[in-house]
Amino acid sequence: MKKYRETARVLENVRIGTDIFSLRLETEKIAAAAKPGQFVTVYTKDNARLLPRPISVCEADGERGILRLVFRIAGEGTRDFSRLEEGSSVEIVGPLGNGFPMPSEALCTKAQAANRPLRAAVIGGGIGIPPMLALAQQLMRAEVDVTAVLGYRDELFLLEDFPCGSAVATEDGSFGTKGNVLDAIRAQSVAADVIYACGPAPMLRALKQYADGHDIECWLSMEEKMACGIGACLSCVCRSTEVDAHSQVKNKRVCTEGPVFRSTEIELGN
Repeated sequence: MKKYRETARVLENVRIGTDIFSLRLETEKIAAAAKPGQFVTVYTKDNARLLPRPISVCEADGERGILRLVFRIAGEGTRDFSRLEEGSSVEIVGPLGNGFPMPSEALCTKAQAANRPLRAAVIGGGIGIPPMLALAQQLMRAEVDVTAVLGYRDELFLLEDFPCGSAVATEDGSFGTKGNVLDAIRAQSVAADVIYACGPAPMLRALKQYADGHDIECWLSMEEKMACGIGACLSCVCRSTEVDAHSQVKNKRVCTEGPVFRSTEIELGN
């Protein structure tokens, strides 16, 4: 998988929630190569912070060369990114990792046999919501029946950007179903042949169990802290069900073998 290092020009940097920013960048190659579920690493201009910060791709317009990143301020590095102004530049590397696969032929055939469109649930929790937007768009272009299931603490963001029907959960009950994404799935009777999800580990663990119990194909994007972003440092490993060829133990590197895994490939613990 080819990756590029580019100096991207800032087209727009807008706050869309508390400490959440939507950053649009002009890139020559990365926007054209990026797939839903992949990420880029972004470099600060502070020499005291040498390691780049990984940020998932929210949208990528290859024809116009525009990459959209939506991120939450989590430290001084991302705080620097929130201050980027229109017309300035930033160093990025990508696309990195793998992406979400399109539904398999077997799933499509099964739906056709039932005389209905293939159904996909695109599930995001918190800052795991942004990478699900590009996937929802791609699935809809493929004529898949998509439902976005989005979980928030309280404040909504990106909801109106999703081009499909949605089921929303908020922890405080201020909008949609009170609770988590599984509560929204049950309350709004969301049916799916395949689940795609990104969010915190407890959410992914619950979805893995739900998918196993309902015999639903499930793909999970892991959120892990990263250092190098290219698989060299082993700081972002997760437990796997099989021995990894690189490390010779039961783990996988989220930055290279992931961040997207089939739910049956990984162990999420208790």
